Amino acid sequence: MVTDQERLESGREAFEAHDWNTAFEQFAAVRHRELLGASDLHVWAQSAWWLGKIEDCLNAFEAAYHAFLDAGQPLPAAMSAFYLALHSSGRGDAAKGSAWMARAKRLVADEPESAPSGYVLYFDTFSALGTGNLEEAMDTAGRMETLGRQLGDADLAALGVLGRGRTLVKDGQVDAGMLLLDEAMLDALSGRLDPAWAGAIYCHLMDVCHELADVRRAAEWTEATSRWCEAIPDTNLYPGICRVHRAQVMQVQGDWDAAESEATRACRDMMGVHVGTAAGGQYELGEIRRLRGDLAGAEAAFKQAHELGRDPQPGLALLRLAQGRADLAVASIRAALGSATERLARARLCVAQVEIALAVGDVDTARTATSELEQTAEAFSSPGLQAAAEEARGSVLLAQGQSAEALLHLREACRRWQQIEAPYEAAKVRLLLADAYRDLGDGDAAALELDAADDVFQRLGAERDARAVADRHAGATLPAGLTPRELEVLRLVAAGQSNREIANELFLSERTVHRHVSNIFSKLDVSSRVAAAAFAYEHGLTSRPSG
Repeated sequence: MVTDQERLESGREAFEAHDWNTAFEQFAAVRHRELLGASDLHVWAQSAWWLGKIEDCLNAFEAAYHAFLDAGQPLPAAMSAFYLALHSSGRGDAAKGSAWMARAKRLVADEPESAPSGYVLYFDTFSALGTGNLEEAMDTAGRMETLGRQLGDADLAALGVLGRGRTLVKDGQVDAGMLLLDEAMLDALSGRLDPAWAGAIYCHLMDVCHELADVRRAAEWTEATSRWCEAIPDTNLYPGICRVHRAQVMQVQGDWDAAESEATRACRDMMGVHVGTAAGGQYELGEIRRLRGDLAGAEAAFKQAHELGRDPQPGLALLRLAQGRADLAVASIRAALGSATERLARARLCVAQVEIALAVGDVDTARTATSELEQTAEAFSSPGLQAAAEEARGSVLLAQGQSAEALLHLREACRRWQQIEAPYEAAKVRLLLADAYRDLGDGDAAALELDAADDVFQRLGAERDARAVADRHAGATLPAGLTPRELEVLRLVAAGQSNREIANELFLSERTVHRHVSNIFSKLDVSSRVAAAAFAYEHGLTSRPSG
């Protein structure tokens, strides 16, 4: 018969070998609970966390916390409190998380500097980053790294390097910051760090890559970390996070089926384990479905992401635009920007605002958002943001009728998107290039761009964008250079509808309809609705094509 002492020894050995399932089972099988010392309880809690058994994890950490205090060991008790803070917050219980962190800080305050006091600095570093206090973040990260090196604690030193790297990136010193982040990631994959902290470093690096739209670096580190994740139970936090990040990379690189599969698994596995990761997975599902034209599915995913605490912007605003609810899209993206202060977060919102503003004919707003986007792209030297900024500037110039100048920016945007292997984004730019070429009278070049874009949209299953290609091909044969949307408006003008009635029927704002009517008058060289209607009747444009 196996004794409790043998189970304890087996559990300890299994934990050291990263066999968390065996460790958890051996500790759980100990019949006489009083034999479980504080350190055993702490290790049992960590084993439970790796298996995604969050309730067992929190209970064991709390038991370890009290056992350490009873034994007069405040510093180990502080570490148990620290993990209670992290994991309570991760499951969505922010109040308990804050309370446990306060206890951890109180326990280390009157003790000499130690590893536990260093880990409390981890919390302070990223709290300061979250509030934009970069000076404090750099100071606490530096202290963490120094303390880690003095104590020979590789985890703590690597976390200090991580914190300094993230702070430099936030400060716009991207090259220096990414060097530190890559250095921390090398440590994470070296096998020298506790796997829990190795995973945390990966999460932070991928967050930065996502903020900067640094697709190549994200793809390289995701591939490296995917192999690392293979040895970790699916129910643990890190495989879920890996799946969300893989979904982000795959979506940009055009593997939408795989991206949707990864995001779906992350949502399923992370519910009850880490609410933020489940929310991130739902947001990615919303984005993939929106791009595919599954607007109802996108709506459901964005709603779920919001319920789990993830801001659904800018995806939700772009979804409203796709649904024809342009006024809601305008209000939604304006509100999102009104509450965003961090520059990289605002950049993603600016990209969406340019698209939405131009769709409703608000060139001034699009121009303002483009200027901010350009400044951020220049400050952070981000390949993805630079491509987006070139695209935005080209779009605005095109809307202003400056097609020749727009071509320069749109060509550069297309080149940049291709360079970072973002086929969908490059194809979207090709639609704008086709418009610019057509405005300049180069029908052959326009057709080439449309065909290239259509190949990508058909392969990806981007149904709405494929229809946009078809509309442009059809528009090439329309009289007077009318666009398909202008033709729709002209038919309703000819039917005697007012701008307000047209706006209601086409789900546009009255301002957008007014712009379309003005463009129609200009292209037809007429000055009244009656004359425009006469043109429509004379050219057989008053009825919709069949099919």
